[in-house]
Amino acid sequence: MFFLFTDNRPLALNILFGALILNAVYLAWQIAPYTPLGKKQVYKIKQDNQDNQLAVMISNVYEDNTNYQGCINEINKAQPDIILLLETNHEWEKKTEILDDTYNYQVKVPIDNTYGMLLFSKFPIHEPQVHYLVEENIPSIFCKIKLPSGQLVQVYAVHPTPPVPNENPRSTERDKELLLVAKKAVKQKLPVLVIGDLNDVAWSYTTELFLKTSKLLDPRRGRGFFNTFHAKIPFLQFPLDHAFISTDFKLIKIKKLDNFDSDHYPIYVKIQFEKQADAEQAENELEADADDKKLVQEKINADT
Repeated sequence: MFFLFTDNRPLALNILFGALILNAVYLAWQIAPYTPLGKKQVYKIKQDNQDNQLAVMISNVYEDNTNYQGCINEINKAQPDIILLLETNHEWEKKTEILDDTYNYQVKVPIDNTYGMLLFSKFPIHEPQVHYLVEENIPSIFCKIKLPSGQLVQVYAVHPTPPVPNENPRSTERDKELLLVAKKAVKQKLPVLVIGDLNDVAWSYTTELFLKTSKLLDPRRGRGFFNTFHAKIPFLQFPLDHAFISTDFKLIKIKKLDNFDSDHYPIYVKIQFEKQADAEQAENELEADADDKKLVQEKINADT
C-alpha cells in the first residue's frame, strides 16, 4: 500500500510494479477457465443410465505413507468402480490385497521407486498392457474396461516424472510421455479415459497442448480447481491429479476426497457414456494450430 501512494518512486520500481501487475493479469487469464466464470467443457447428464456409468478414484498415496487402512476406508466410502493408486511399492500392493475381494480385476505394477501403479476394477479388464513409454522404470497402464452395458472404454493410466532437480531437471520426459498418450488417444475409436498424476497443473501450456492433441475434455473446466497437491500445505495447492475424457462422456460428479496422510488428496470422477454426447460436446474441444502441431512433434522427438 505504501508503494501505491508514494510519488517519488525510482523508475526501476515502477517497471517492476508494472511487470507484477501484467503477470497477475496473465495468471488470472490462465486460470479463469477453471473458475465458475469459465465455460464448461463437459456437460452434466440429464438422464440416468447406470449401465453406462463409470466412477473413478485416482489417488497418489505417497509411497512412504503407512496409513494403508485410511486408504481402504476412503475407497469403501467412495465406492468407485475403478481405482488407480500411484506411488505404490510392494508393501502397498500387499496391504491393499483385501481390495481384490471387491475389485475382481486388477493390473498391478508395484515398484519401489515412487512410480508403482495399482489399478483395480469392478468391471472386466480387457487387453491389459504395461508400457514404459519414455523411461525404463516409469510404467503406464493401458487397458479396456467393459461397462455393464457391454461398452468398452479405453483407459490410459499415467504418472510421468516431474521436472525437478533430483529426478529430471527438464520437463522433456514428462511432456514426451503425455503427448505420446495424447497421440494414441486421438486415434482411438473407443471412448477414452486418461487418468493419473500428470505432475503438471491443469492450466499449464503442456496440459493444454495435451488436450488440443488428444481432443479430450477436462470436466473441471468451468467448475473449479479441485486442487490435489500439496495436501499438507493449505495455502500452496495445485491440481496435479487428472481425469480427461472423450466427448462421448458426460459428467455426473467430481469431487476431492479426504486425505489419509498422503501429500495428495484423492479425486473422484463419475461419468456416463452417451453416444450422442459427442455431437453435443465436440465444439468444446481445444483446437491445435500449426505451431502447436510442430511443437508436439518436437517434444515427441526430443532426446531424453
